[in-house]
Amino acid sequence: MTIRFNWFIATLLLVGSSAAMAHTDAASLSGGFASGFTHPLLGPDHVVAMIAVGLWGVFLGKPAIWLLPIVFPLVMAFGGALGVAGIPVPAVEAGIALSGLVLGLMVALAVRAPLWVAAILVGLFAIFHGHAHGTELPDATSPLAYSVGFVTATGLLHLFGIAFGELKRWPWGDITVRAAGALIAFAGTGYLVGVL
Repeated sequence: MTIRFNWFIATLLLVGSSAAMAHTDAASLSGGFASGFTHPLLGPDHVVAMIAVGLWGVFLGKPAIWLLPIVFPLVMAFGGALGVAGIPVPAVEAGIALSGLVLGLMVALAVRAPLWVAAILVGLFAIFHGHAHGTELPDATSPLAYSVGFVTATGLLHLFGIAFGELKRWPWGDITVRAAGALIAFAGTGYLVGVL
């Protein structure tokens, strides 16, 4: 029953979204906190990666549970600065899609990587997410408010992943959280296929 439900949700995610949805209409951004806050939330490619960071942090335990959700926005800000400065980063959309696939697999397979490896991997993907935001930032009417908005939304998505990951405290929870990781990887694969 649970497996069928998970496949149903995964199918809905893939059918109901397009590749790299968060970046298809940058001109429609009005600027300010609200548009920065909603930007990551309206891009399912962002949502799945942010949630995966929180989920993987739970699997890795302390200090990863709080360190990974700190590394991501800090490095994302660096990627954003690259985007604002017009410094190109190759394959940004593919990197964003790949982040969902890889981070989802880390959760699904309960990979217990050393903290430094996890931080580098999360940071690498954060550059792609940040660059995508940064290239859209100059058109915003309030770049600072926009930045605060998307960093806040990112942090909340990490917290959601951590809260959901806490289900693993129960015997059935480990399977549920790993299934969520598999769904994220499945969605990331769909986004990647759409980008390539």
